[in-house]
Amino acid sequence: MIKDYSIPNALAATTAIVYVVCRVLVGLFPDASFAIAQSWLHGIELSQLGAWNLTAQSFILGIISLTVTAWIIGYIFIAVHKSFSK
Repeated sequence: MIKDYSIPNALAATTAIVYVVCRVLVGLFPDASFAIAQSWLHGIELSQLGAWNLTAQSFILGIISLTVTAWIIGYIFIAVHKSFSK
């Protein structure tokens, strides 16, 4: 069992911070955000999907689910790292 949670905690906190910054930037610069997201998704035409959904409910769901997922990934990373370093 893993006793040191510093890496999962750091990954989760970093992810939450980046999520908040990204959310603010999407609100301020929606067109640029679509262009950047499209470039990250290999040119998929995102503008046909419509506008961004910037509701409080989607923000809360997004930050919770992404932060929990990041923590789980950090926990798995530690376990895999420990198994390789033996």
